[in-house]
Amino acid sequence: MAVDYAVIVVYLAGMLAMGWWGMRRAKSKSEFLVAGRRLGPAMYSGTMAAIVLGGASTIGGVGLGYQYGLSGAWMVITIGLGLLALSVFFSARIARLKVYTVSEMLDLRYGGRAGLISGVVMWAYTLMLAVTSTIAYATIFDVLFDVNRTVAIILGGAIVVAYSTLGGMWSITITDMVQFVVKTIGVLLLLLPIAVVKAGGFSEMKAELPTEYFDPLGIGGETIFTYVLIYTFGMLIGQDIWQRVFTARSDRTARWGGTVAGTYCLVYAIAGAVIGTAAKVLYPNLPSADAAFATIVKDELPVGVRGLVLAAALAAVMSTSSGALIACATVANNDIWSRLRGVAGKGDGEGHDEVKGNRIFILIMGIAVVVIAIALNDVVEALTVAYNLLVAGLLVPILGGLLWRRGTATGALAAVGVGGISVVVLMAVYGILANEPIYYGLLASLVVYVIVSLATRPTDAKVLAAWRERLAGRAPETDRPEAPVPA
Repeated sequence: MAVDYAVIVVYLAGMLAMGWWGMRRAKSKSEFLVAGRRLGPAMYSGTMAAIVLGGASTIGGVGLGYQYGLSGAWMVITIGLGLLALSVFFSARIARLKVYTVSEMLDLRYGGRAGLISGVVMWAYTLMLAVTSTIAYATIFDVLFDVNRTVAIILGGAIVVAYSTLGGMWSITITDMVQFVVKTIGVLLLLLPIAVVKAGGFSEMKAELPTEYFDPLGIGGETIFTYVLIYTFGMLIGQDIWQRVFTARSDRTARWGGTVAGTYCLVYAIAGAVIGTAAKVLYPNLPSADAAFATIVKDELPVGVRGLVLAAALAAVMSTSSGALIACATVANNDIWSRLRGVAGKGDGEGHDEVKGNRIFILIMGIAVVVIAIALNDVVEALTVAYNLLVAGLLVPILGGLLWRRGTATGALAAVGVGGISVVVLMAVYGILANEPIYYGLLASLVVYVIVSLATRPTDAKVLAAWRERLAGRAPETDRPEAPVPA
C-alpha cells in the first residue's frame, strides 16, 4: 500500500497548498465568498460538477447500483436534472442579482422581511449537508489507513476546514477543479472499465444477475418521484449550489457551464450504477451495499491505481463538504448573525475586516461540523431531514418569487412556516424516511403561499421595481465583477 499512501498524501498536501494560494488571492468579501464573480466556463463547469457529486453520489451511487442494478443511477440522475433545470431556466437571473445568499434574494424580492427565517432553514440544511459529507471520511480513511471513525473524521475535516478557512471560495474553486479531474480519471476512466472487465463484460453480468438489474425503472416509480422532489428541486434552491452560480463571470457562463456540469452528472450517474452492478457479480453477498465501492477498489485495482481511485472518492467527499461548509458559514454570518446584531445591509464594504469575519465563521462552523459528525450515527436520516426542510420550507417562496409577480412577503413567510412545521410533524407521524412528509409538506407550502399572497396587499411597487433592476443586471457599481480570469 506504500504507493497508494504516497498518492493520497500528495493529494492531501496539494489541497492544503491550494488553501494557502487562495488566502493570498482572497482580499475582499467578493473574492472570499464568490471568487470575485470571475469564473470562466471551464472552471465554472468543473467546480459545479465537483460540488454536486459528493460522497453520496460516488459511494452511495455505486451502492444503489449494487442493490438495484442500472436503475440505481436514478438518484444521481435527478441531481443532474436539477442542475440542468437550474442552469437553463434560472441561473442567468440568479447570477445577475449579485447577492451572496438565497435569503438576500428573498429580501430583494419581498422587501426585506423573509431573510432571517429563511436563513435559519438554509443554515440547518447546509450544516447537515456538511456533517454528512464529513462523516464519509470515516469510510475512506478506514480503507486507507485502518484508523478509527473519530480520527478519520477529524483528519478529513481538519484538512477541509483548513483550506476553506484560509482562502474561501478561491481555495475551494481551485481544489474543486483538481478534485473534478481526479474524479473523472479515477471513477470514469479507471474504475468503470476495470470493474466491467473484472466482472466478465456486460454479457457475463446479464447472465449472472436477475433481469430486473437491467430494468431502467427497476428501483420503482415512487422512489424515482421522491428523488425528483428532494434532489431535483433541492438543486434549484440550495445555498451551496447558488453560491457557485454567483461565481460565474456572466449569464452565458452560468447557463452553458451549468448545462455542461449537469450533463456530466448524468454520465457519472450511469457509471456509478454500472460499477455497482459489476460489484454485485464479483461480490454477491456483501453485508452492506455501501461497502461495494470500497470493496471493489481494495480487491480489484492494481497498486497506484487503487490510490488514485480512493483519492477520487476523497475528492468527491471533500468537494461537497467544503462547498457546504462555506455556504453554512456564509448564511450564519450574513443572514443570521448580522441580522441579530442589526447590521444587515450596513458596512457591507469589501474590506479585510469582512474577510476576517467570514473566515472566523468558517472556522467556527467547521469545528461544529466535525463535532456533530463524531456524535451523529444515522447519516441518512440527518440528510433526509435537511432536504425535507429545505424543499418543503423554501422551494415555493423562492420559485414563487422568481416566477409569480403576485407573491407577497406574508405569503412567503407563511409558506416557510407551514411547509417547515408540516414536514417536521409528518416525519414524526410517518417516519423520517417516509415519502409522505415531503409530498404533503410541499403541497401545504404551495397552497398557503398562493392563498395568503392573494389575500394580502401586493408587494410594494418600489420593491418590485428594484427587483426588476437587479434581474436586468443593473447591480450596484461596488459589486461589479473584476476583470475575468481565464476559463
